Amino acid sequence: MRKYVGMMAIALCGLLCSASSAAQELNCNVEINTDKVQNANKDVFSTLQSAISDYMNTQKWTDAQFGKNEKIDCRLYFTINKYEEPNITADLQIQSTRPVYNSTYTTTLINFKDTKVEFTYENNEPLVFSEVNWESNLTAILNFYAYMIIAIDFDTFAPNGGDPYYEKAASIVRMAQSEGESGWKAFEDNKNRSAVLSAFTDKTTSGIREVLYDYHRKGLDEMVLSPDKGRLTISQTLATLKKVYDLAPMSVCLSMFKDAKMDELVNVYSKASRTEKDNAYDILKEMYPAEGTRLKKIKEETQQQ
Repeated sequence: MRKYVGMMAIALCGLLCSASSAAQELNCNVEINTDKVQNANKDVFSTLQSAISDYMNTQKWTDAQFGKNEKIDCRLYFTINKYEEPNITADLQIQSTRPVYNSTYTTTLINFKDTKVEFTYENNEPLVFSEVNWESNLTAILNFYAYMIIAIDFDTFAPNGGDPYYEKAASIVRMAQSEGESGWKAFEDNKNRSAVLSAFTDKTTSGIREVLYDYHRKGLDEMVLSPDKGRLTISQTLATLKKVYDLAPMSVCLSMFKDAKMDELVNVYSKASRTEKDNAYDILKEMYPAEGTRLKKIKEETQQQ
C-alpha cells in the first residue's frame, strides 16, 4: 500500500507536506485514437498526446508527498470523432486503479467515458496550468479529471479523504460554466462533468463516498488476510449503494460503480456462501437489471457448489 495511506489523517488535520521534495501524483498513460479522422494531418495528434502526457505527469496537483512507486496509475484514452483545425471533438475514457493491500492485485476505481469533449488545439501549442484563470477547455478538462482521480483515490484510503480535491474540481466546473463550454452545464446531461462532480458531492448521493472507503479500505484490503471479514464489509457497502439508488436511481455514480466493479464483484463472491451470493445478486439485480448476464455468474457459481 502506498506510503501516503498513513498520511491521510495528517492531511485531514490540515497539515501540508512539502511539495518540493515530493514526486508528482499521477502516472498517467495517454493514448489518442485517430481512426475516425483518417484524412487529417496526424502530426498534431502526436504533439497533442505528448503535451497532455507531460501536463498530467509533471504538474504537482496536491500538497501530499508521493514516492515514485506511490503514484496513482491512470489512463486517458481519446477517440477523435471530428477534427476541423483547430477544433477537436472526442470521446474520452478515464481509468484509474489502486493497489490492494498486501497483494499484487490492483482494483479499478474509475472506468468512465466522457462523450462531451470539445476543445481547440494548435500544433505545438503549450498547455498552461492555472487554478485561478481560464486557459482553455482542454486544460480545464484535464484539471477536472486529475482532481477527480486524486479525490476518489484518496477517498478509498481515508473517510472523506478527497475533500480538498473535490473542491478544486468544483472550482473548475464553476469557471467552465461561466465560459459556456459544452459538457459542464448543470442539468444539461446526467453524465456530463457537472453531473459527475455532483454525484460525489451532493448530500443525496454522498453515500457513494462511504462506499468507496468501506469497499476498498475495509473490504478489499482486508480480504487478503481475512476473506470472510472483507467480503462481509463489501456486502454491507452494497446495501449502502442501494440506499443511494433508492434516493437517486439515475445518478452517474451508480453507473460508474458498475463499470468499475461488476466483474470484480463476481470474483469477490466466488467463494462466498449461498446466502451471501444470493443477497449480493438480489441487490445488484435490482440496481442493474440490464446486467443480468454478468450477474448470473454469481448465481451459477452458487448452484454449482
